[in-house]
Amino acid sequence: MVYLILSLGIFFFDHQITSTCTMRSSSKDDENDVETGKLERGREKFVRSNRVVSTHNKALLSGFAYCISSCSMILVNKYVLSGYDFNAGIFLMLYQNFVSVIVVSMLSFFGIISTEPFTWRLVKVWLPVNFIFVGMLITSMFSLKYINVAMVTVLKNVTNVITAVGEMYLFNKHHDNRVWTALFLMIVSAICGGITDLSFNAVGYTWQIINCFLTASYSLTLRRVMDTAKQVTQSGNMDEFSMVLLNNTLSLPIGLCLVLVFNEVDYLSTTPLLKLPIFWMLLTFSGFLGLAISFTSMWFLHQTSATTYSLVGSLNKIPLSVTGILLFKVPTSLENSASILFGLVAGVFFAQAKMRERSQS
Repeated sequence: MVYLILSLGIFFFDHQITSTCTMRSSSKDDENDVETGKLERGREKFVRSNRVVSTHNKALLSGFAYCISSCSMILVNKYVLSGYDFNAGIFLMLYQNFVSVIVVSMLSFFGIISTEPFTWRLVKVWLPVNFIFVGMLITSMFSLKYINVAMVTVLKNVTNVITAVGEMYLFNKHHDNRVWTALFLMIVSAICGGITDLSFNAVGYTWQIINCFLTASYSLTLRRVMDTAKQVTQSGNMDEFSMVLLNNTLSLPIGLCLVLVFNEVDYLSTTPLLKLPIFWMLLTFSGFLGLAISFTSMWFLHQTSATTYSLVGSLNKIPLSVTGILLFKVPTSLENSASILFGLVAGVFFAQAKMRERSQS
């Protein structure tokens, strides 16, 4: 996490310098205004500079909260599935979504947030994308059990490649050469990483590739479904809180059916892990982390922009990969470490290329 803290620290320090210079210039203006009878204008500048500092502090805090929650979620899931050798990934997803539903419902009940009431028309519109959402979460659990965290973060770059191709064919969106170069580097890094992975597991890699396709499908279809869902809601709006509650609520019966289909009930009835209070605390904590990712991502996106959000998300993979290797004592080689670093740098390059592409359009 040292790299993350330094990155955010540089971001904060840069804005603090700008804010300090602004405050100093405001102080000089105040002295001049006392002499010229224009003190009020200096006070207004001082207030504006304080607002700038406050805005930067909120952006730093929200970005740090988002990075901590997203990193912690992946590491905790990895610890539950591999550290405890827990063989019920669907149940883990089901329980995490259940915790999210309970928390959001309580916040809505006490009037802290507002959510859209569920209607049959809304459920019918949202149900297809919810199947993709559940598949995305489950395949992520399955892959994380067999693959180390660093390789998961590199392989997730394949999602960007699939999404870019999907945007080109489905929405007729064209990307510039920088984006395609970054996508090519991602593919190369994923292939090199798999070849040099000392703990290579074909089952885990298969689940991760399926997860990449499902994640790309989810992002490509979500926007269209959101626009359709707004038309069938009572308020004509579909905010993030309603989306989180709807997604997680609809996933509960689907997850319960999959627990029965994959016969996780027999395992759950015999495993001694469910008799450990500390294990239940860990499962509940992971549920709160899943909800925290939704809230902090919305908060961070509101305080900054989509481009900053995507860039920080790419930078966030670097400390996550290093932490995953150190915590779980992953056997690695110089070649594998180089391919992982290459993939992470390619992800940052992709985020920067997308930022330039958006600014030009």
